[in-house]
Amino acid sequence: MSVTITPPRKRECELCGREERWDDDLDGWQIAGETGNVYCIHEWDINGSFTPLEKSNLS
Repeated sequence: MSVTITPPRKRECELCGREERWDDDLDGWQIAGETGNVYCIHEWDINGSFTPLEKSNLS
C-alpha cells in the first residue's frame, strides 16, 4: 500500500477574502482576483476538512 499526497490547488483567506491558486508553471501561489488586505496575516481556509492523503493499493 502506498500513500499519495495531494496538495491544495486553491485557497482563500478567511479574514480578508484574498483568493489564490497554485500555478504549476511558476511553482507557486498566484493571486486569483482581488488582492485582499496586503497587511493581513492570512488565515487560509485549508483546515481539517481538507484531506491531502489518499491511500492506494499496489498490485
